[in-house]
Order: sequence, then structure tokens, then C-alpha cells
Amino acid sequence: MAGEIRVGIGGWTFEPWRDNFYPKGLPQKQELHFASRHVTTIEINGTYYGAQKPESFARWHDEVPEDFVFALKASRFTTNRKVLAESGTSITRFLSSGLVELKAKLGPINWQFLPTKTFEPEDFEAFLQLLPKTQDGVALRHVVEVRHPSFAVPEFPELLRRYGIGVVLADSEKHPAIHDVTAPFVYARLQAAAEEEALGYPAAALDRWAARAREWAGGGTPEDLPLLAPAQQKPAKSREVFIFMINGYKPKAPKAAMALIERLRG
Repeated sequence: MAGEIRVGIGGWTFEPWRDNFYPKGLPQKQELHFASRHVTTIEINGTYYGAQKPESFARWHDEVPEDFVFALKASRFTTNRKVLAESGTSITRFLSSGLVELKAKLGPINWQFLPTKTFEPEDFEAFLQLLPKTQDGVALRHVVEVRHPSFAVPEFPELLRRYGIGVVLADSEKHPAIHDVTAPFVYARLQAAAEEEALGYPAAALDRWAARAREWAGGGTPEDLPLLAPAQQKPAKSREVFIFMINGYKPKAPKAAMALIERLRG
């Protein structure tokens, strides 16, 4: 059995979506309810910029379908520091902020680093060692988003595999291409949507991403994506896959996500 493939967007509050995704006149307080019925996952961005209240997480949990999953961007105050080994207190503060109120609807936590953050193996490993597997009885999954070319070396995915931490796959020319699977799940943030494309991405590109998602979900490795390190010796027979339409021409993100979902249903 292949793993679940979830496709979604970043956040749900975005003014340009109010004239091409959300129905005209839809109250803003109903936007999460609407979006969660048209995509299968959402990456919450507000957690990157500031702390959220436990009651907010609880409300979001209740507003979406039972099989819906949220991903979260971790606090920038944790990752935007010179010495990552000193981030333990910040990690604890973020993880104890109430996100466990999402319960089974809590997906991977994305620890995003600045494009200026370079790969310092010892310090980065010290950071990985600080990431717990559970919080208040709720299982945690972690993924790191690195954006400096120094991370595009075999040692980096090999390090992540030792800790079962995922790495963000991006299709942006601005960021290093790291396609290695390093965790029991795959996490892609697609950032090349174009305004001139009706669905954000050309049909052929959406077809390719659908094929790649199926390959990952079945425990395989897409042959058209180069790897930094040798593929896993004993890959999982199935993986959960998360694909987010994040950037590029963001007004087209929901259309791109829904078009990819439609392909995966076929």
C-alpha cells in the first residue's frame, strides 16, 4: 500500500485568493473551513513569525475535516541564530506553545533557515539532537528547510537520515536542489508557479509532480531527480508525502494544488 499523498497551500489568509479561490462574499472567518475542503493539507505560516495561542490551535483542529493534516513553520527565533546548539530553550518554548492541540492533525514541523545560514556539520547535528520525538504524548515529525549552497553535499542528507529528519525539496532556482529522502515522509515546497499559466504550472509539470509523488508514496525514488547521496538501502514500503504550492505567483497556488490533487485521484 502506498502512503497518503497530501497537497496543499501555505496559510489560508491571502487577499488575492478572495477574488479567484474563495467564493465572493465568503466571511473571512470561514476561509479555513472552505480551504480545508479543497486541499488536503495547509502549512501554517503564522507560527514562524510569532507565538500562537493554544485555543487557536484547538479551533483550527475543529474547523477542518477529520482526515486533514496541518504542517507548521517553526519559530524564526529558533533557527535564525549563529549557534544552533544553543537553541534548546527556544525549541522547548515553541513546542510547548499549544501546537499539541492539533492532536492527530499535526503534521511535520518545518524548521526553516535563512539563505545566509551555512552548513556547519557539528553545530547542525547538535541542533538535530535537540528535536524531540514527542511533545505531551503527541508524536512529532521534523523537516529542515536549508537554502545555502553549502548544504548540497552528500554529508548533509546522510546526517539527516541518522536522525530521521526530513529535508524540504524545493523547485526554486534560488535554493539548493536536495531531492534525497531522509525520513519516513517527503516534504516538497513548490515555488515556481507562473502568472501566465492558468493553473500556475504547465500541465506537463503537474503530471511530473504527480508521478514523483506516487513514486515517493510507494517507497521509491524518482529517476529524474538527482541525488546527493546514495539512495536508501532499505527504503520504506510506503511514505506519507506532503506537497505545498507555496510561492512563485501565489494567487495561482490553490488552483495548482487542486489541479495536482485531481491528477492524483485519476
